[in-house]
Amino acid sequence: MIRKRTFLGASLLLGLGGLGGLPATLADAAQPKPAKPGKALGGRGEILWDTYGVPHVYGKDVAAVFYGFGWAQAQNHGDIVVHLYGESRARAAEYWGEAFADSDRWLIANDVPARALAWYRASSPQFRRNLDAFAEGINAYAKANPGKIDPKIAVVLPVSGVDVMAHSHRLMNYIYVAPMERTMTGGNPGSNNGSNAWAVAPSKSKSGHTMLLANPHLPWPTSFFTYFEADLNGPGFQMYGATQVGLPVLRFCFNDRMGFTNTVNSMLGATNYELKLSGDGYLFDGKVLPFKTRTASFKIKQADGSLRSETLTLRESVHGPVFSRADGKTLALRVAGLDRPGSLEQYWDMGRSKSFAEFETILKRLQVPTFNIVYADKEGHIQYMDNGILPKHRQGDLAYWRGNVPGDTSATLWTDVHSYEELPKVIDPPTGWVQNTNDPPWVATYPQVIHYQDYPPYVAPVGPESLRSQQSAHLLADDKKLSFDDFVAHKLSTHTLMADRVLPDLITAADGDPDPEVKAAVALLKAWDRETVADSRAALLFETWAARFSPNNFTSLANYKVKWQASAPITTPSGIADPSAAVAMLKAAIAEMKTKYGAIDRPFGEVSRFAIDKVDLPGNGGFGNTGIFRTITWGPLKTGKRIPVHGETWVSMVEFSTPIKAVGLMSYGNASQPGSPHRSDQLQHLSDKTLRTLWTKRAQVEQHLEGRVAF
Repeated sequence: MIRKRTFLGASLLLGLGGLGGLPATLADAAQPKPAKPGKALGGRGEILWDTYGVPHVYGKDVAAVFYGFGWAQAQNHGDIVVHLYGESRARAAEYWGEAFADSDRWLIANDVPARALAWYRASSPQFRRNLDAFAEGINAYAKANPGKIDPKIAVVLPVSGVDVMAHSHRLMNYIYVAPMERTMTGGNPGSNNGSNAWAVAPSKSKSGHTMLLANPHLPWPTSFFTYFEADLNGPGFQMYGATQVGLPVLRFCFNDRMGFTNTVNSMLGATNYELKLSGDGYLFDGKVLPFKTRTASFKIKQADGSLRSETLTLRESVHGPVFSRADGKTLALRVAGLDRPGSLEQYWDMGRSKSFAEFETILKRLQVPTFNIVYADKEGHIQYMDNGILPKHRQGDLAYWRGNVPGDTSATLWTDVHSYEELPKVIDPPTGWVQNTNDPPWVATYPQVIHYQDYPPYVAPVGPESLRSQQSAHLLADDKKLSFDDFVAHKLSTHTLMADRVLPDLITAADGDPDPEVKAAVALLKAWDRETVADSRAALLFETWAARFSPNNFTSLANYKVKWQASAPITTPSGIADPSAAVAMLKAAIAEMKTKYGAIDRPFGEVSRFAIDKVDLPGNGGFGNTGIFRTITWGPLKTGKRIPVHGETWVSMVEFSTPIKAVGLMSYGNASQPGSPHRSDQLQHLSDKTLRTLWTKRAQVEQHLEGRVAF
């Protein structure tokens, strides 16, 4: 059955013209044929698996390292990786049914499969070989281990270098920069994304050595956000770190000399233009312009296993692809950086840089479309950069460009992007440290060295700085010099900054209340050390009250006495504006605690659990917006307990001494395949608030060896 449907739009290809009319299946049809496993790479390397399921890949050449990395990802995360590649082909509905049809339509309308092929071809010959080798490693693992990848998912195999590029393109440009939900519903799907990052210079370090923290926070359920830890070794390079599954390069990386990490930033690399329709066209500068149109088709698997074909009529305006929303609005999407295919290669080169000067030269390519980048090296350099491909605008602030922008005038149509030199950054500040927790760049160090008024207002909001960001700054600014042990202890902090700001006022307001339940609650809160740890009997009560005092995920400032102030960015907000209302909120919180938890003094770790498979341990850490640096976003209460839905994922902490010190954790384990012992084997560290030594040297790995794979 053929069903014709008007949907979405054609493509915006900046500098890669000629692909707009390609069928959605072209990228799949034109993929290079994978070589027979082992034929091209026999005897070229090996994977040493340590007892935490971390692959240490050793290759005689670069392509061999990529091959081993692909094999390792298939072994630990094969079901996710192969599924993601099927999605990025825009054939997920063909493989798995109607639930994936909207995703396929979105990717087809944005030309992701065709552009991925173009980007693959635009890569350097060596990097194309690397992409192919990574894909070949996945295929080789699947062939050598039949049945290890779910047969329903294995229909995607074999995969190729084009699939690797397509997945990266989709993740970077159409999950992070221009997610479907933002255009089609006006939602903010990235609101739970986050990370912490620190770099400390020798002047701030007791040992005189630079230190670096990498600490992304993303959802825990397996998806394109899932992290994978690995150690990659080849001729002239060694890289240890983590990346998101399916990516062939490390996005969080360190070695004996340097390291870098990423945090999600607020940079807007995409614009939704609201069009005014007129007849069969749209208004632009007082004229009616026709849409460019084309058709594309894809298949949808039916319940009986048959395939239904659907044809899409796609439209394009001068802005980009056009989308019809359920609310009647017609939007055109314009995405920056679609002429910049080199984000994977830039990450790869960043990890192999030999000096800060070389690293900065690589950053200046601006191929990575978003993310703050924090850097540190053995020579003592540190850097924070509000990185991304940012359009230049003639008007408007961030809120204006985050909304639906008028699309009927060329005055709003951007055509250029900012250079590296024009983006906010901090290099080797006199404070001796930089930090970011996804907040605006202005408090990357403190006292401030970059200022909102020196940049266009659409670069980032003036504020407010979140309480997590403020706690991050305090943890670094409040000590004169940090030892590595201090550095680690600060990272593991579960102190609740929001309690410091409002709890004294709440206790004062409630202290004289005659209600015996309020008296018990006040006594509990008075005795609380403001730590969100397993045995705390007041942390749940404060959290429950705080959710009422500061609704919208603890972000509302309405009930604070002193609102956030740009002139005091890490000491405001504070106090309680209406003490009697706050006491009423406490009484409501007491009632809620008794209903949900059975008592007002339930130990935090009895309710909040680190639980995967058969492992079920007491939890600690909490919502970042309450000012807890050790961020855990707890899900809804089910059968008397709650588990993380987001927060602490990958952690690495490095001191660039000789030899380096490196500790870390992959909170939910380094594997997701059913039956793997590494799905939950790091939860004990998470529960104990400890980190594990990262084995960066082969001799260390050999002492903790679980398995070996030669290729």
